Amino acid sequence: MRYLAILLLVFLFGGLTISVNAQNKDTHNGLNNDLGNIFRLSDAKTRSISPENLTGEKGKGAMAKLGEGEGSSAARDLGQGWKVSPKVIIKSGETFTMAEIEDQGAIQHIWMTPTGNWRFSILRIYWDDETEPSVEVPVGDFFGMGWREYAPLNSLPITVNPGSAFNSFWPMPFRKKCKITLENIGAREMKLYYQIDYTLTKVPDDAAYFHAQFRRSNPTEGAIHTLIDGVKGKGHYVGTYIAWQVNNRGWWGEGEIKFYMDGDKKFPTIAGTGTEDYFLGSYNFENKKTKEYESYSTAYAGLHQIIKPDGLYNSQQRFGMYRWHIKDPIRFNKDLKITIQDLGWKSGRRYLQQKSDISSVVFWYQREPHKTFPRLPSKDDLEVN
Repeated sequence: MRYLAILLLVFLFGGLTISVNAQNKDTHNGLNNDLGNIFRLSDAKTRSISPENLTGEKGKGAMAKLGEGEGSSAARDLGQGWKVSPKVIIKSGETFTMAEIEDQGAIQHIWMTPTGNWRFSILRIYWDDETEPSVEVPVGDFFGMGWREYAPLNSLPITVNPGSAFNSFWPMPFRKKCKITLENIGAREMKLYYQIDYTLTKVPDDAAYFHAQFRRSNPTEGAIHTLIDGVKGKGHYVGTYIAWQVNNRGWWGEGEIKFYMDGDKKFPTIAGTGTEDYFLGSYNFENKKTKEYESYSTAYAGLHQIIKPDGLYNSQQRFGMYRWHIKDPIRFNKDLKITIQDLGWKSGRRYLQQKSDISSVVFWYQREPHKTFPRLPSKDDLEVN
């Protein structure tokens, strides 16, 4: 009888230990939040950086005194705590450090509304001890606004809201440090309102680092635009944004996108069937009733911007498109290269190798270190005319 009682106690306490360990192992770290787990508690710490709290430190928000912030004049009757520092000024040629965080965690949301020429504001992000950025992109293109004109964009990782509110929800983990800067290469000073929301928590061992790179072909050579080349390491590709100016008549989007990965040479592993197909549209993005291009902006893909010639100075068709590989990331183990063909039609139902103006931003995650990015185009070569 005593033997049976001992076995019962061992079973009960052993089961309790296993249950407690299982619960501890399943502790929520505050990352990967959605409606399926938003109710779960976590020991993660929420922080936010803005002009009202440049360090993100706990209890250090809205401390600017009159004379210390760009809102001092408006707050002169009210004083400290009344929107004394809502924005920063970045002078021509200056680089402003938006955030510098020394800890472990992840950026969860970035909001900003920069003034001036969005092609002349260069966003850079550095992870841990990097001296070269993992993100280097004109700020407008990063948020799908490559043509310097506002257009609503409503997707999961990027939204652009009235009047020019740029939002990123790309999760960006870091293990030691995160540094985010904005350089003003324009001739005039710019105003920047911004907020960076992040969490301090343990980052999983298998978490890769966020990357984004800009390229422009103006015009394309050999009817090919290279979106990315020279990526080395293990990671997965998660998104494409393209600003496309057509320099000829007719339908312009017959080109195939090609993904060369893990040693592919002449032929890729993945080849699309057409530009509009890759951006999850079909048949020239055309509304068959109106006989016009039809814009759309969805969770994972969109033709969100259509700029038509106006018969005067706006002489070319321009388009903004995005495709996010969130449900279908393109995984690579060693290397990655992506190209898209610049292809239209000419007489006799023959393909036309076009000479379009194509700018792109590509988004991916990978282990560090990453290969050095190509030099960003000069100011003149970045400019949209």
